[in-house]
Amino acid sequence: MKRTTVQWAMTLEEKLEILSDAAKYDVSCTSSGSERTNDGKGMGNGHRSGICHAFSGDGRCISLLKILMSNDCCYDCRYCISRVSNDVPRATFTPEEICTLTMEFYRRNYIEGLFLSSGVIHTPDYTMEKLYETLLLLREKYHFCGYIHVKLIPGADTLLVEKIGYLADRVSCNLELPTAEGLRTLAPAKSRQNILTPMRHIQNQIASDKLMLAECGARLRPLMPQLLGSSGRDIISGRSEKQQPAPSKAFLQETSGSALMPSGSRYFVPAGQSTQMIIGATGESDYEIISVSESLYRRFEMRRVFYSAYIALNEDSRLPSPDTKPPLLREHRLYQADWLLRFYGFTADELLDKERPNFNRVMDPKCDWAIRHLEHFPVEVNKADYKMLLRVPGIGVQSARRICKARRFAALDFDDLKKLGIVLKRAVYFITCKGRQFYPVKLDEDYITRNMIDFKDRLPAPLREAAGSYRQLSLFDDWGGTP
Repeated sequence: MKRTTVQWAMTLEEKLEILSDAAKYDVSCTSSGSERTNDGKGMGNGHRSGICHAFSGDGRCISLLKILMSNDCCYDCRYCISRVSNDVPRATFTPEEICTLTMEFYRRNYIEGLFLSSGVIHTPDYTMEKLYETLLLLREKYHFCGYIHVKLIPGADTLLVEKIGYLADRVSCNLELPTAEGLRTLAPAKSRQNILTPMRHIQNQIASDKLMLAECGARLRPLMPQLLGSSGRDIISGRSEKQQPAPSKAFLQETSGSALMPSGSRYFVPAGQSTQMIIGATGESDYEIISVSESLYRRFEMRRVFYSAYIALNEDSRLPSPDTKPPLLREHRLYQADWLLRFYGFTADELLDKERPNFNRVMDPKCDWAIRHLEHFPVEVNKADYKMLLRVPGIGVQSARRICKARRFAALDFDDLKKLGIVLKRAVYFITCKGRQFYPVKLDEDYITRNMIDFKDRLPAPLREAAGSYRQLSLFDDWGGTP
């Protein structure tokens, strides 16, 4: 579908307002696009200027400038606000403008990094070239060493993916929808293969880069562009999953030692890759979604899968009606299950199955699993192994490690567990200390379920009417009010 775009002179602030607002639908960060004015009683203000939040490896919450390079997209994805058939204000940043915004925000201590995505301008290759030009300017001209997360464009040449990978800290290629069938229905211009190809290439290149450093040492780092081809083939080791044409001599001369590795010591995508799925636009079950996530973690070594509750923006017979509310609780349950997949040793088949394809609305996945598998309980905390401790509600990764460490010196009792940070109000139904329970507890599914559910003031709004006076004690107690 062709769209005639009327261009007019825009200020940088006008572009920022349009493109930061369009970026808020990408949830590979915690938040974006909100606007809150301080009434004099609180601290700080929220402005729709593209500031979002992410979390560093040491647990710090950091701010990122989250923007699109352009929302002038040539695709007509049914679920997207920026699709070509929508009549919305269009804007496009130049690479220099993005650099100016990033540096000025950084100098004022507003941000610690950049999250950059874009609609598809003309072609995937053209868009990726502009993204690469932006990152190269930031790293080389402005000497920006902060965090950069870039969204890759499916269908772009792998050579462009490789060039960006040495400039960015993290890259991501959105899966968009959980199934290939859903993608064909709602985004016919995209294909599952075009999305998975850069994922595999990134994975191979990360592994190749690490192998190169391990075998050759830092002294050969300046020679990396000549030693690596576009397929990620390591000439020294000879390892390659799929042979592809090597970069031209002109490209190697253009990028050697500076563009591919601006500092001479940067790894290829040091923070790994992530992806995102839209939840609720198509009819997949929770079981299908977490099965896809599990496969991505296992096959592509994905750092993170993000879930985005579908916001009904467009009228289309193939989409939920515009008055449909975003499935925020479902998104929350998927994040909880995702955590269990990554850190708690659960598999998708343990949490759900074809007979029970969706998560419990009033019980978090870990508690729900424990109540449905009472044959594994109670667990003696002084004898159970680490993996079994992780499956006890109220015991997390850190507290399980503390238990394993502390019990080497003395047998633990319930007072000791409190000191170690165990949430006893959940754990008491599933554990014993020195062969004794905290108080007499029946290992009965109905009894434990009734006691695990509390008052409604903490229950998400969509469930208050359904659950009467009850609230859910979440695995991750992070509900900050009405969603």
